[in-house]
Amino acid sequence: MQIQVLKSKIHRVKVTGADLNYIGSITIDESLLDASNIIEGEKVSIVNINNGERFETYAIKGAKNSGTITLNGPAARKVQKDDIIIIISYATLEFEEAKSFKPWIIFPNENDNSLT
Repeated sequence: MQIQVLKSKIHRVKVTGADLNYIGSITIDESLLDASNIIEGEKVSIVNINNGERFETYAIKGAKNSGTITLNGPAARKVQKDDIIIIISYATLEFEEAKSFKPWIIFPNENDNSLT
């Protein structure tokens, strides 16, 4: 049997932009992607702390150490600049493997989305 478990979590980052006219996705600072073990193109769930919205999209790489968190395309309607969001990805694992799996969870600085 396989189950889905938390793989990666970027806990509480500030939205820096929303671009309705972009194709879609969420642009995430490369340093945050690396630290959370999320890869470009990976499906992610977004939870908006400010308005309760929950939705899915995919990650694209933003400039390293830029603090960029930009929602693109239709997802831009679900956030406003300066909203605080949580970014989550899941993995499908065998049940026994899932019992000992340890996710990558990071807690960036909410003010500038930095890791320090």
